[in-house]
Amino acid sequence: SIDLRLLVRATMAEPAAKRAKKEEEAEEAVAPMEEEEQKEEEAAKALQPEARKDDEAEEDSPADKSPKIKGCVTFLTKDTTMNVMPSSYGNILVPLTDGGLQYLLAGARASVGVKSGRYMYEVKVIENTSTAEDPQVKLKVGSRHVLKLGFSMDTASLLVGEGDQAVCFDSEGTLWIGKEQKKTVAKKFGSGDIVAVLLNLDASSANCLTVSLFVNGKRACKPQALPENLVGKTLFPCMTFKNVLIHYNFGPEQIEPLPFTCRMLQTASAADVVVKPAPAASAKPEVLFPVFLPDEGTFDWLDIFLEEHRDYTELSDRAILRWAELSGLVRPKGYAARTCNDKPEYSFGIPTMDDGSIRKTLMSIAPIQARNYVIMEVKANLLKSERAELLARWAGAGFKIAANVMMGDPPASIKERTHAILLKEKQAVSDADFKKKKDEEKKKLEAAKKQKQLEKQRALVLKRQKKAAEKARKKLENVRKRKEAEAKGEEFVEEEEPAEDDKEEDEKEEEEEPAAMDEEPPQVELSPEEKAQVYLKGSTKDLIDYAMNTSFPKFTIPTKDEGFDSVAFEWLKEAKCRAHLKDWVQAKKTTTRIEDLKPGDWFAEKSKDWQKILASWHAKSTSYKSGIAKKAAEKAAKQAKKLALKAQEERKKALEDKKAAAVAAEKAAAEKVAAAGKAAGEGEGEEVAVEAIPAKEAEPAEAKDAAMKEAEEEPEPEEDTSAFEKLDVYGVEEVLDALSGEPLFSRFGFEDWALMSLRAELHLLAHAFTRDVDDPDRGGMHLDHVGFYYQKYFKKPLNHKLYGVDTVEELMAFLRDTVVVSRKDKVLEPQVPDNFESQGIFIMLTEEARRDRLRRVDLGDDTAKLRMQQAGINGVAPLGTRSLAPVNPKASGPGAWQQPKPGWNQW
Repeated sequence: SIDLRLLVRATMAEPAAKRAKKEEEAEEAVAPMEEEEQKEEEAAKALQPEARKDDEAEEDSPADKSPKIKGCVTFLTKDTTMNVMPSSYGNILVPLTDGGLQYLLAGARASVGVKSGRYMYEVKVIENTSTAEDPQVKLKVGSRHVLKLGFSMDTASLLVGEGDQAVCFDSEGTLWIGKEQKKTVAKKFGSGDIVAVLLNLDASSANCLTVSLFVNGKRACKPQALPENLVGKTLFPCMTFKNVLIHYNFGPEQIEPLPFTCRMLQTASAADVVVKPAPAASAKPEVLFPVFLPDEGTFDWLDIFLEEHRDYTELSDRAILRWAELSGLVRPKGYAARTCNDKPEYSFGIPTMDDGSIRKTLMSIAPIQARNYVIMEVKANLLKSERAELLARWAGAGFKIAANVMMGDPPASIKERTHAILLKEKQAVSDADFKKKKDEEKKKLEAAKKQKQLEKQRALVLKRQKKAAEKARKKLENVRKRKEAEAKGEEFVEEEEPAEDDKEEDEKEEEEEPAAMDEEPPQVELSPEEKAQVYLKGSTKDLIDYAMNTSFPKFTIPTKDEGFDSVAFEWLKEAKCRAHLKDWVQAKKTTTRIEDLKPGDWFAEKSKDWQKILASWHAKSTSYKSGIAKKAAEKAAKQAKKLALKAQEERKKALEDKKAAAVAAEKAAAEKVAAAGKAAGEGEGEEVAVEAIPAKEAEPAEAKDAAMKEAEEEPEPEEDTSAFEKLDVYGVEEVLDALSGEPLFSRFGFEDWALMSLRAELHLLAHAFTRDVDDPDRGGMHLDHVGFYYQKYFKKPLNHKLYGVDTVEELMAFLRDTVVVSRKDKVLEPQVPDNFESQGIFIMLTEEARRDRLRRVDLGDDTAKLRMQQAGINGVAPLGTRSLAPVNPKASGPGAWQQPKPGWNQW
């Protein structure tokens, strides 16, 4: 603080008034500073009380001659995480920091637990290790250095922060109860500090049921009460750390003495503690390979097994993800998002985690740690080749290698757990609905109550207004009566109004509130379908589809010959288990697709032949239609010429008629003149000569006949289309010349060409699939995978919507004369033999279907109309082919017309 005397000396020469003012200002400035310093000192005392014996609440430990524990307090391998390496001397715990392990927490729990008395242990922070990291990685891994010290139950997680069975202090001075960060109770501690954690379960102590922290021999916080769930439990020293090198001391002597004497855990009375025995030197640790079929209770069984066998360590990608989550690593998509349970993607954005380095590191150190393991690999444990790779890691490491096969009907424990989880989830949904309904009902009641209050207030206001109006009216009436009385000289006596009660007359007793809904939500029960469910059906499968489809035909049951010391069959006996696997594989073959299937030579040759013949048909169709068009053009030209000659002849005749009329008129006029002259001549005796008008020379008959002959050729006979329609489609010997050079596909529209091509393609696909798979156990191509195999074989998608249908099954109904979907297994069954000599059968099938479709449309059957999209299907019809079939945008029931005539396939 500022020394006021120095300030006075420095201002002695100044005037007294000015000096006094400055002194007051200085004192005002000093006062807040001194107050702040006092608060800081009090806070420091609260966090770190002075270590004087007379101020310490704990008393010295009394002398105890009871039997002590035998052996050393240590860390059993099963009670440490895999990234903890205890030193062979010096009591040092070293966390592994290679291959991604530097991002994971390490955990250890001591072999001796306290159930009564007061005991302590010490930890010295040797150093904080550091590794080079990408700046972007730092944002995803949380704190680089972590140290938590405390006590936990034997059933708690080795990583403090999971569950509620532990209490501890971290290096930031924060108290943790389970996974909840409670409050800061002490100052930070770190490298070079000696930290002591004291557990007081001494019933005679004033601080019983507390835990305390000491740093470098001084109390760092007041005694902290144990959570209720840990009272009466045996508590073991526990440590959780990351990138921190620590030295632990369980006694018998303290490194840094406390203000009072306290017994170390190593000197504990046998009656006050529980000692976990170390495994016998002759006992071999076990490596267990669980063998399950995918999605048949694999991880349900594993969770139950790990709860019952806490000395087993799970080796799986699932376990690594869980470990990373407890270590605080940030996963952008969250930990619930994963493609499968067996091999979930890491997706941390951290190279050493995402590239599998951490898995390789753990698998390399596992054989040198004497602990029991569960190798949870769904696919690898079912494949002999991958089992051999896993077994090679454990060869000569001194482990007992066991395989447990669990297939078929699971035990009651699995079913009970499944039903319990289903019931819990169903109850949660019911409770949420109940709460929502209750909240809505409450809102309605509150709204109704509020509305009633508003109506009541409104009625009260109206009543008061009415009373005020009545009162004003009476007052005016009294004034009038008083004036009238005064005018008459009479005395006016005003009537007294009755006194109003303080309470409103219309106030009524409050109405009883409607009875609230039951507080307890209804209890739900499982339906018969849910009770019949054996396994949990989560949204995430055990295997991704590709892994399943490419591996399941090679699934086998392990045998001792592979290198197992024992093979146990827990659910079914061996013979039934193998039969179950065989049936399961057979069923899967029907419903799963072959991811790595490749088209064979037979398909390549037949497909090439089909493209050639289809091209020739396109050419023939184009040529035939060109000839038809040419004939039609010639016919139209002749008809036009004939009409032109006829018009010319009519014009010529009209002109001739006009000229003939003119000649006749001239002749009549001449005759008239001649008659008049004759009459005059008779009178005068002279004759008048009349000049004759020459007649027009007639056109030669030969020229006229030649012109008309050219125009009046014999008309061409009309084409008889009924003859083609009456042809027996399956009786045609040559599809390119069905009738007088006309091909059988001459009447095809775009739809017919598209369906004919699809017929041929599915015919080839169905037969090629059977040849390329070469597996008699596969009945054929499943309907659900037609699109997948069509893409694989023809290198183009099969879009059923372009054909005007909503599903592939409806599309197959168009083509059931070529392929049929079996009712039992839903697989494609080809109807045309693969060795059929002529590809013309597909033209015949399509022509028969076309005729039947048009007949049905003519009869008014709108379901026969097609609604295909020509723009989306290219290359199936000759250029210029248009849609000829009627189109119905709401057509339904396709395929009834595709039934082939009996006997066509007897050719």
